[in-house]
Amino acid sequence: MRIQPTELKERIIAIDVMRGFALLGIFVVNMLFFHTPYIYINPYTWFQIPGDFEVFKWIDIFVQGSVYPLFSMLFGYGLAMQFMKTQEKGASFTKLAVRRLLILLVIGCIHAFLIWSGDILITYALAGLVLILMMRLKPVWLLLISAILFIVPMGFLNGLVYLMAKIDPNSVVIYTAIQKIEASIIAYSQGSWVDVFWQRLDDWLYMTQYGAIILTILFMIVPFLLVGAAAAKLKLIERARELKLFWIITIIITLAAGTAIKWLPFLTEANALTASVQDTFGGPLQAIAYAGIIALICTIPFMQKLLSPIAKAGRMSMTIYLMQSIIATTIFYAYGFGLYGQIDIRTGTWMAIGIYVLQIVFAEVWFMKFKQGPVESLWRKLTYSNISLKKDEKG
Repeated sequence: MRIQPTELKERIIAIDVMRGFALLGIFVVNMLFFHTPYIYINPYTWFQIPGDFEVFKWIDIFVQGSVYPLFSMLFGYGLAMQFMKTQEKGASFTKLAVRRLLILLVIGCIHAFLIWSGDILITYALAGLVLILMMRLKPVWLLLISAILFIVPMGFLNGLVYLMAKIDPNSVVIYTAIQKIEASIIAYSQGSWVDVFWQRLDDWLYMTQYGAIILTILFMIVPFLLVGAAAAKLKLIERARELKLFWIITIIITLAAGTAIKWLPFLTEANALTASVQDTFGGPLQAIAYAGIIALICTIPFMQKLLSPIAKAGRMSMTIYLMQSIIATTIFYAYGFGLYGQIDIRTGTWMAIGIYVLQIVFAEVWFMKFKQGPVESLWRKLTYSNISLKKDEKG
């Protein structure tokens, strides 16, 4: 049986709105990396201008570490929805999903090594392949495995950092790598395309901890995908109106706890321990709260219409995400306008917001004529072309 992509009438607007808002948050955070050697600095001491530090502070508390878990959960949610759709049609899910994720992996590699080192698509593709192995599990098992994969290693790691801080406080100091900062500024603002490529590769290796990306995928991203898949099987977003009390209680608890944790580096000493706890535990809690807030808002018909432009951006999330990288690197890298290292955080943040607004306009215009974003359309053609799906024997 041939399985087709989700039709417009089958879409859940709340999910698209969540993706749309997450894309804005991701771009605001990523902009720090686009215009500044952010991965090599101590952000809590680097921004000396009061206005810049305040902007960083609010991004750090309410956006950074909170939007990527939300997007990851939505990725798992979407993958689980595709699984349930194939189950209803009595078709095989695995062959289609693996092919779809392998194509995503190729797109991610192109993005990471030829456009921008901060790619997340490689991580999603590999984590998605792990999720496929557990997709048939019941929601309770998905949540249990997610908790074990996340809380146990992350708790152990942060506990170890805590012990290190007690033994030697200097071991948790966040250092600024001056030489790497200088190399980044020279390569990105003045270097040739080859110089930019090698710097991009060096940055990617540094951000993925030279191979530790596998551990990151298994213990950080996969758990979020599992939560999203469990939520999809329980239809927590589709049933938001019915589950209003559940969502209100969840929002209050997760938003309060998550935001309190996210304040840690600013209320105590900002070091590797407080920064790690902040993003590891505070970010995901906020992400759940943000999802709940949007789910409830989207139960109001008027708000659905009002947020329709954001939903359209969410419908073409892959296109928007890649466009952001292409636009930003063109502005800041040497093969474009070469403004790397010359933009302050406040200006960069407003640039991200302005570009995103233009992307919303682009999405509005695009969907007047087409049903999918350009990259989504290509992904669809590569995924569904020449596939003959056999009926799932267990279906």
